[in-house]
Amino acid sequence: MNRDVFGIHHVTAITSDPQRNIDFYAKNLGLRFVKLTVNQDDPTSYHLYYGDELGLPGTILTFFHWPDAPKGRRGTSEVIATSFLIPENSINYWIDRFKSKQIEFRGPYKRFEDEQVITLYDPDGLELELVAHRPAEDQSVNVWKEGPIPIEHAIRGFHSVTLSEEGYDRTASVLTDELGFMPTRQDGSRFRYEIPTASGVTRGEEARRANIVDVLCLPDTQHAVIGIGSVHHVAWRTPTDAQQKVLRHNILRAGLNATPVIDRFYFHSVYFREPGGVLFEIATNPPGFMVDEKAEGLGTRLVLPPWLEYMRKDLEKVLPRVCLPKKEKEQQELNKQ
Repeated sequence: MNRDVFGIHHVTAITSDPQRNIDFYAKNLGLRFVKLTVNQDDPTSYHLYYGDELGLPGTILTFFHWPDAPKGRRGTSEVIATSFLIPENSINYWIDRFKSKQIEFRGPYKRFEDEQVITLYDPDGLELELVAHRPAEDQSVNVWKEGPIPIEHAIRGFHSVTLSEEGYDRTASVLTDELGFMPTRQDGSRFRYEIPTASGVTRGEEARRANIVDVLCLPDTQHAVIGIGSVHHVAWRTPTDAQQKVLRHNILRAGLNATPVIDRFYFHSVYFREPGGVLFEIATNPPGFMVDEKAEGLGTRLVLPPWLEYMRKDLEKVLPRVCLPKKEKEQQELNKQ
């Protein structure tokens, strides 16, 4: 059995304002709003999910709605940047869009010779990147077609995440020995690791690469404080429950603490901290986000896992009201009316 992960499953961050968050990611970046649900460990707060047309692993950005959390402070031991993949010829489109939306950005600038990068921040201060790279041309199958971004320029899921670390050796050891990444490039204090193409990987899985993690070594930087505008954790995807158990076994054998398998309804999760302090998760691809909604209805109503359904009336009273994004064609019809 191949015990390696396949790449990024999802990235989870923290927001203070669910409506502002929805407007930014669905309307400005054009991601599909995939799921409106609650934080299973704190059901009085939202858990928001964005992704591609079907909410496939490798495209999912999620947010815990914690308005009373402290403001995050950037530093080491965190995911310092979350990067989305865009087509090579889309840089100018996104620059023009950010200017028209009055969204501040930096770049484009070159990384590793074959990538053009734009850096921006969401309304809570979360650092994001758009990375223009050739592989985007092969990843258009499940692009969200009902959003505000033309298909030829739309985000293609994740490109990578960047970990900020005081050192990198022990973190690199976990990435390579336990998760199956391979070192591929270095540029100064930036070390790149990638999941190699594996035999037996399905065509659809191969198309959703999202298989890169950069480790940025910043020994003179203060330790991060995780809060609003921070990434809470990054999840790596694995195809089956059996493979997840193999990964968990090897994580424990490496001397790291790991949680039992936790049922998150849309996937099964195991959490552990890598030696540098970043919270990692191993998440299964199935069951997926269509276990309780059809594809066309994703993200159109509040959904709860079965074990929290009894709380629906109480939760609807305490959760803030949000206006959910409409499909672009529906919005155009409303504008005409």
